[in-house]
Amino acid sequence: MPTVSRWISTRLVVIDTNASIMEAIHLMKENNIRRLPVVSKGKVVGILTEKMLKEFAPGKATSLDTWEVHYLLAKTPVSEAMNPTPHRITPDTDLAEAAQLLHDRKLNGVLVMKGETLVGLFTTTDALQALTDICREPGLLCGQSPPSIP
Repeated sequence: MPTVSRWISTRLVVIDTNASIMEAIHLMKENNIRRLPVVSKGKVVGILTEKMLKEFAPGKATSLDTWEVHYLLAKTPVSEAMNPTPHRITPDTDLAEAAQLLHDRKLNGVLVMKGETLVGLFTTTDALQALTDICREPGLLCGQSPPSIP
């Protein structure tokens, strides 16, 4: 069976634990991403997702005005909103096992680690790309290379 290594997202954008929630919001928007691995001294210590940020920010029913909300989000570190125990897999994790993890835990992505080093993310989008590739090239299931086109 194929492993996740072929389909992981390796374009990584990370954020430090001391960065503010406002910085995380801007970083996600600038890079068009929905999750940020959180690091401290180069070591992965958590993950912050777009959903976590939405749940953390005050709702529209708050008595705070816009400036007060922005001030609070600019002063609050991402460590307050992150998940400190994200799910992790390795590049050698079986593709079906990783997809099952996403399904069973209702996750949108997991960290891909080689020891203590972050090497990528495996997301539901990556899993769907793998499914598409395998359906188009059934030989991928057996680890075969796609046939060459004459």
